Amino acid sequence: MTEGNFVDYVKVFLTSGNGGKGSVHLHREKYITKGGPDGGDGGRGGHVILRGNQNLWTLVTFKFKKHFKAGHGGHGAKSRSTGADGEDVYLDVPLGTILRDAETNEIILEITEHGEEKIVVEGGMGGRGNWHFKTSTNQTPRYAQPGVEGQEGVFILELKILADVGLVGFPNAGKSTLLSVITSAKPKIADYEFTTLKPNLGIVEYRDFQSFVMADIPGIIEGAAEGKGLGHYFLRHIERNATLLFLIPADSNDISKEYEILLDELRRYNKELLDKERLIAISKSDMLDDELMAEMRLELDKDLDGTPYMFISSVAQQGIQELKDRLWRMLNM
Repeated sequence: MTEGNFVDYVKVFLTSGNGGKGSVHLHREKYITKGGPDGGDGGRGGHVILRGNQNLWTLVTFKFKKHFKAGHGGHGAKSRSTGADGEDVYLDVPLGTILRDAETNEIILEITEHGEEKIVVEGGMGGRGNWHFKTSTNQTPRYAQPGVEGQEGVFILELKILADVGLVGFPNAGKSTLLSVITSAKPKIADYEFTTLKPNLGIVEYRDFQSFVMADIPGIIEGAAEGKGLGHYFLRHIERNATLLFLIPADSNDISKEYEILLDELRRYNKELLDKERLIAISKSDMLDDELMAEMRLELDKDLDGTPYMFISSVAQQGIQELKDRLWRMLNM
């Protein structure tokens, strides 16, 4: 999935339909005198409805069209005929989409299941026809209710990625390279920081035609939880990942310290993130010889306090299958 097509935050303007007017009609038919009121009710205005779609991954469909308006209800007619309901507008969104009020930033609802439907703005009720108002003292009412006007509002659609594995690491840690090797995704790869400006998704093919989804989250820097760098904007995507894969390069000055900084940023953003399964992958390990790797293992066993880790190299294809096996077991424990 290309960066330009990844849209995870949009503002939309939604308007529901007006209810139809009730009818003022008096029954007129040959041989039937003074037939009385028979005006029908107006139809309901159309709703604006969010609907979950598991085949969508971004909010790109709302990138250029942001105004949505449901249909108005039809007016009532004679013979107590009810007007047609206004046409509902369905907005298909990816799973993990949150709807917020643009003014208060309050979360109104979220969509997490395929086919799940939730009304955002309700259509106005149709007005009642004059036959409802007939009484013993007012047998020919010549009035009916107008329809209720629809609602409108400005809302924010925000996507939190539903991925099985989220890649977490500093800029230039090799996340995009790993994603390109382990999946069929084609993320932008270059030798400078913040190459990835938007999350990338890829499908990891596993044994026996099984698979899981991996997300490359843009690089996090120290202070990201307070708004520094780019990572703070994408920390929310990590909330929906089942397992977190921390990627730290083997040529790092202090692997344990980098891991603690990343962990601290997640802790300050949302403490619940620390409850997720975690695995550390030490990338670019093809530059290590056996002796140096053995020394690093001794240090990591002492410093990482039992957090599982493994050595991999995306370029040299070292440890990639073992990484898939490890992640699959973690996801299916």
